[in-house]
Amino acid sequence: MSEAVAFDSGTFRRVLGHYPTGVCVVTAVEDSQAPTGMVVGSFTSVSLDPPLVAFFPAKNSQSWPRIEKAGKFCVNILASDQKPLCQQFAAKGGNDKFAGVTHHVSANGSPILDGVVAWIDCQLEAVHEAGDHYIVLGRVIALEVETPGKPLLFFQGGYGEFANLR
Repeated sequence: MSEAVAFDSGTFRRVLGHYPTGVCVVTAVEDSQAPTGMVVGSFTSVSLDPPLVAFFPAKNSQSWPRIEKAGKFCVNILASDQKPLCQQFAAKGGNDKFAGVTHHVSANGSPILDGVVAWIDCQLEAVHEAGDHYIVLGRVIALEVETPGKPLLFFQGGYGEFANLR
């Protein structure tokens, strides 16, 4: 086994920043019936049977505990023209992240943001600790392509969209 090389968190972020990620907003409805949401750049499919997806909220997230308490959520895959929506949901603090945001409600009761590329409606399956984050597994109960198009991507500290190689 080779010996681990020491590195700092800045190096870790810089190197992993060379791998693009999609940008999603995870939404839910709190007990008070108020919608809540958070931006995630770490979302992935996990399993076809059963259908599972995962995302990785930070342990210090103020939004994640409200989504976890709801026990169900919807992953909204943002379109390339939805950077302002991403910034609105990424804001820290007590702001109303849904102010001016049009949406409709899934059969499971979670908000589906208008104009997203696709959505994945889930029941909370499991939460595991992983360093300074959690691994959240969701069991997919419904999903659909809402507005076919290019997704919003995050790469090397900035936002962009996918381009086909010719």
